[in-house]
Amino acid sequence: MNRMEAGTPESGKRTGKRILVISQTFVPDPASVGQHMTDVAVELSRRGYDVRVYASARGYEDSSVKYPRREMLEGVEIRRLPLAGFGKRNLFLRVVGTASFLGQAFFRQLFTRRVSGIFFSTSPPLIGVSSCITRAIRGVPIAYWAMDLNPDQLIAMGKVKKKSLVARVLEGTNRYILKRSSLIIALDRFMAGRLLERGDYQEKMLVMPPWSHEDGAEEIEQATNPFRVAHGLVGKRVIMYSGNHSPANPLTTLLNAAVAYKDDDRVRFVFVGGGSGKKEVERCIQENKLTNMLSLPYQPLKDLKYSLSAADVHAVTMGEDMVGIIHPCKIYGAMAVRRPVLYFGPRPSHIADLLEAHKVGWHVNHGDVEGAKAAIGEILETDGGTLRAMGDRAYQAFQRDLRKDRLCGQLVDRVEAAFGLGEGN
Repeated sequence: MNRMEAGTPESGKRTGKRILVISQTFVPDPASVGQHMTDVAVELSRRGYDVRVYASARGYEDSSVKYPRREMLEGVEIRRLPLAGFGKRNLFLRVVGTASFLGQAFFRQLFTRRVSGIFFSTSPPLIGVSSCITRAIRGVPIAYWAMDLNPDQLIAMGKVKKKSLVARVLEGTNRYILKRSSLIIALDRFMAGRLLERGDYQEKMLVMPPWSHEDGAEEIEQATNPFRVAHGLVGKRVIMYSGNHSPANPLTTLLNAAVAYKDDDRVRFVFVGGGSGKKEVERCIQENKLTNMLSLPYQPLKDLKYSLSAADVHAVTMGEDMVGIIHPCKIYGAMAVRRPVLYFGPRPSHIADLLEAHKVGWHVNHGDVEGAKAAIGEILETDGGTLRAMGDRAYQAFQRDLRKDRLCGQLVDRVEAAFGLGEGN
């Protein structure tokens, strides 16, 4: 069944309890946050709850994309708000769109009837403030899924100073949300540590990584993979970066190293996704006249298994000061399709933990172009059997610890508990 077709909960019964999910981005938008929020909403609906989502009527990256104002998704009612997103290219319009979404979402939370709980994340930032106010007025419990942390991220990227007014306001807001949330979900132990520095929230905190949207169950032959065929990748060793191109996930070291292989026809460097860092990739291709590097947009969710499995090795990056602030979940997609990882970033970190525990890839420090060139050279010289063995270890770890059905179910269990729902309630 197509995900956007109407559906009913598996149990066939409704509890009469309504849960609101507030997320500026939502399926079919390709942004990762929206996909994960969709999974939670669908699982809540499957358990018999009346789930209503408030999202933006326009695409998160591309505001020219318009979605239906009302829609059903596997039993989930989606209501998309107008003038609540103008893309990410213009800062002023982005702020206006976010403010519009915040205002509209607040009134929907305040006046929607029979609400038993409100679930929100960090898209858009500060959406938790409106949920906290609703909680104070209506006594409705709220649950917060921290996908990234601010002002930590802005400070780490040098956009604001730690003692600036903006940073102080954001920090105060963050503490306000944390204190009032009945459930706080952190993506790894490093993020949990940063949150616990703000207060003793251990009892209401769940530390859980996000899941992949590719289960890896279908083996796709490289020679017949439609993505490889379409982009001339058959017979090449493909190193792929797939996901958001952001200053928080620097690509400079990889790009500089890739230039050294511009005349090596054995390798292709493929960058799939969007974001502000996309310009750096395209500039690198143009300035160096690279014929073995491709820059492609986000792929539709239904085609993700083809694009991810087209790689021989997946590149994953994390900014030097971003540990515990962001969580590059793209590593799970690589593990799900049995691919090793070339990691650029600091150690210790959650990604470094996975690489060291399962021996599934290479690590390079940012700025170490010679080290990156050496790692790429090693990847080119490594035989296919060895790469497959690394990929198999990654997949085994994924199946044991990172499957969507396991993680999403556990998360929704905790959401039910936080909202006083579930069996016997």
